[in-house]
Amino acid sequence: MKKRCIELSLVIVVLFITSIVLAGEKAHWGYSGSEGPEHWGALDPEYALCSKGKNQSPVNLKGMIESDLPPITINYKSGGNEIVNNGHTIQVNYSPGSTIKVNGHGFELKQFHFHSPSENTLEGQSYPMEAHFVHADEDGNLAVIAVMFKAGDKNAELEKAWAHMPEKADEKGELPLSVDANILLPHDQDYYRFNGSLTTPPCSEGVWWLVMKDFQTASEEQIAKFANRMHHPNNRPLQPLNARAILK
Repeated sequence: MKKRCIELSLVIVVLFITSIVLAGEKAHWGYSGSEGPEHWGALDPEYALCSKGKNQSPVNLKGMIESDLPPITINYKSGGNEIVNNGHTIQVNYSPGSTIKVNGHGFELKQFHFHSPSENTLEGQSYPMEAHFVHADEDGNLAVIAVMFKAGDKNAELEKAWAHMPEKADEKGELPLSVDANILLPHDQDYYRFNGSLTTPPCSEGVWWLVMKDFQTASEEQIAKFANRMHHPNNRPLQPLNARAILK
């Protein structure tokens, strides 16, 4: 009898711990089926903006308004030292110390990752791949530099990461040769600007989007390697622009 009570107590403890763990987990999301983008807002209350938000990303950039946009002051060091396959994208995590300044406001580069095909489009044109360089300020506000990639010459800087791309989801590894994000940016750094959101759950709004007008290149093999590693397109569908202005 005593042994049975102990066993029952252990079961209760396990169930209690399991319930705590499950309560802290976010709903799983993906890019197709019942977990696809059209269902994100219903998967978890914290994802509500994915369906109810009015300033969502990505968008089709069109009808741009002439504006005196200041240059982005970019101060990147070579700091891409870790590569991660999180099941949704391939992400390169960046060491502290690389920054940008926009309108006098400073942000630090945290990571960059990729989508194929591109999420944003330029006047209806899609690109085979798009990179997002994600920055945060001291208060957690985000700024994303987006760079479109066309098929062309092999990208030597990108290959430093691609050569060590993890094969399976939730795998990561150290990069023996640090990646310099500055080299992945186009030479001409004129940009479009709009206010948007994260393109993945929880789709948080208030993100500064800085989309480069010029593009970079990667070889067809490099683009295909990324797309094949994801096993599916990882681009969120275009979102309504609503009343937002796109500045150029």
